[in-house]
Amino acid sequence: MNILWDFDGTLFNTYPAYTDILYEVLGSRVSKEEILSHLKISFTHAVKHFGIDEEQVQRILAKEQDLHPANTPPFPYVENILKFSDINVIMTHKPRKEVVYILDYYGWMKYFKEIVAGDDGYPKKPDPSSYIYLHNKYGVDLVIGDREIDIMPAKVIGIKTCLFQNNTPGADMYLTTYEDFFKNLIEV
Repeated sequence: MNILWDFDGTLFNTYPAYTDILYEVLGSRVSKEEILSHLKISFTHAVKHFGIDEEQVQRILAKEQDLHPANTPPFPYVENILKFSDINVIMTHKPRKEVVYILDYYGWMKYFKEIVAGDDGYPKKPDPSSYIYLHNKYGVDLVIGDREIDIMPAKVIGIKTCLFQNNTPGADMYLTTYEDFFKNLIEV
């Protein structure tokens, strides 16, 4: 099985740290729960929703780059799936340097054939261009993401989808924990 993965919120539990950063930058004027709900749609959505200006965006991005990988741990049991699959690839909006830093820290570069990162020139999700590229090269069987925009490109090109910790209608498979992956795989 060949799997295309999203990064933030799918492989690594980055949202608690990102929520804390936005909470700090916004001056505690919004609850962490509200911040998280908007981040789970997209960072761009959260920026627009909260009226975050360019200076604040730059502060947020700088704080994100300064995060130690220990503050963005992998989700439990996800490594079992990485070991099981034949090929794993990543498509993320995150800059390559940050992705590689986290993967190296956890010793996970060995699991990925290719990474399409935010600074590689592809249009942002839900545009399917990067998915088409990865699918044509690796024959992707399943796309796993935590947001609707992660599965939308896969649906356009006919690849099976899995939403992680998100029950938005439209996915072929839903997981709240990766421990249940193999049980649910039979159903897809």
